[in-house]
Amino acid sequence: MEETQMEGGANNKDVEVAPALVSVHPNQNSVAVAVGSDLRVYDLLRDGAVSLLDDSGGPSHKDSIRAIRYGANGKLFVSAGDDKIVKIWSAESWKCISSVCSEKRVTAVAISNDGQYVCFADKFGVVWVVDLRELDESQASANKKAAPLLAHYCSIITSLEFSPDGQFVVSADRDFKIRVTVFPKKPLDGAHEIQSFCLGHTEFVSCLTFICTLECPQGFLVSGSGDSTVRLWDITSGSLLDTCEVGVKAGHLVSEGSGEGHSTVTDLSTIQDSQLVAVAIQSLQGILLLSCNISAQTLYFAKVVSIKGENFIPTSLGSSSSVGLLWMVTGVSNVPGFDYSSLSRVKVISGFNKNSADSVENEPTVLEDNDIPGGMELLKKLQGSVCVEEKVFLAAAEAVKTSICNLLIKKQYSSEKREFRKRTRNDRKIKQ
Repeated sequence: MEETQMEGGANNKDVEVAPALVSVHPNQNSVAVAVGSDLRVYDLLRDGAVSLLDDSGGPSHKDSIRAIRYGANGKLFVSAGDDKIVKIWSAESWKCISSVCSEKRVTAVAISNDGQYVCFADKFGVVWVVDLRELDESQASANKKAAPLLAHYCSIITSLEFSPDGQFVVSADRDFKIRVTVFPKKPLDGAHEIQSFCLGHTEFVSCLTFICTLECPQGFLVSGSGDSTVRLWDITSGSLLDTCEVGVKAGHLVSEGSGEGHSTVTDLSTIQDSQLVAVAIQSLQGILLLSCNISAQTLYFAKVVSIKGENFIPTSLGSSSSVGLLWMVTGVSNVPGFDYSSLSRVKVISGFNKNSADSVENEPTVLEDNDIPGGMELLKKLQGSVCVEEKVFLAAAEAVKTSICNLLIKKQYSSEKREFRKRTRNDRKIKQ
């Protein structure tokens, strides 16, 4: 009976719930939010909403967007998701300059530091690469083909990152692994040299980021996981340098009577010009701040920034490389039991100390809506609505928990059930 329920959960509509995502231009020229199939962009330089130009006609995406990313130089923006389409945009004109078809649903994207290659991962565990060197805006919507770069064996890839020096591409998956691969000089021929594996998480790896300083430009890898930890790694050797039990801190902050807290790390973001890492956790109405001591190669708890007065549990974090602001979004598509198809709520935290690795001297504060760059006009664009009932966001947070559980926590089957599933696979049905 339990197996039947478990298998049924995999086909439940909850699996299709997609959390809201946020991405910030490296110079904070613009901010993008994706929720469901909607891609919303606000231009902070021109102080106005962006109209996306896509020659394909109709909406930019026809299904939930699962990954968005600005390039390191701010010239490119990539969006991708369940419609198996990777859209490459000019982040200046906001014209779609290429659409790339994926064989499977896309789970993560990354752009090489020089802006010459776009990588994306699919649910089958394959990372693909697209060559952009001969692509320009005059070739709008030119169809580019992707080549396989590397693969995790049949495991959903959850996060992709290029190392700060561009030498490695780092991929994390549902099976607790982090793979560090040398990014080759000819990526279209595939990446065949594995630098290291970072092994130590005991649940799916949910997110990756790098923290680096002028003294340590190659940086260290920081990972978050469903095991309620954030870990610090040396990717050259694959060595685990430190582990921070963030679930313990989050557990103390779950209000009494609210039930058991969930401590999956949902996102990480490095606070630029500091050694701080912001951590979003499923149960936490706010963020945890961790400080990284580069010389000692350690992570430790700095403080909690709570969001009071609202049921705001961030689903995604973003920051720029030039402005000390942390952008957060909460939201989800197709909230069960409500009429909202796609909703989101945007918050910004400011006041991070940029001078000390040992403390946060200035108290980080959550900006009022009118004080956010772009103000109420930005919120209208990125949220779709300024006023949404708080109970809707509580339902959204629960929907995200269920979605992550169904997608990333591996299901257990008896040997008889496994054999039945093998015999009834879709690919075998087609052959017959």
